[in-house]
Amino acid sequence: MAKNKEIKTNAMRILDRMKIPYSHYTYECEEFIDGVQVADMLGLPHEKVYKTLVAQGASREYFVFVIPIEAELDLKKAARAVGEKSVSMIHVKEINSVTGYIRGGCTAVAMKKQYRTVIDESAEALSSMIVSGGRIGSQIELAPQDLAKACGAQFGDILA
Repeated sequence: MAKNKEIKTNAMRILDRMKIPYSHYTYECEEFIDGVQVADMLGLPHEKVYKTLVAQGASREYFVFVIPIEAELDLKKAARAVGEKSVSMIHVKEINSVTGYIRGGCTAVAMKKQYRTVIDESAEALSSMIVSGGRIGSQIELAPQDLAKACGAQFGDILA
């Protein structure tokens, strides 16, 4: 049986460096599919799988929000959580230049720059959560507090 050599993403290398334990899941995928489809492909419970969204504030600063895959980000609550008048989602074509990741493979860990990050407070009740591993076809499972530590995040009420 051939051993599949695991290719680490920058996010995984940072977690390794910080000695943060995580599990890695892979799936076959050529292009963007949403988090619900990913969870279904991997047989993962929807309530544990989170997506990473990037928004820009009125100040022109970028912010990262990590929310459950079936939830909607409340832009007013999100703005309040980061002390902005307002925030708006960045355009899909900007994701790579802002984060270094592509749509569907965006994770809060190891972005080009360390942006202010808010993880929805629902994650605090979980023993583990699942987020993108930093590329399409890769998911990582880790404790919410460890994700917060790895990307300097805070928890907040940001759902619609």
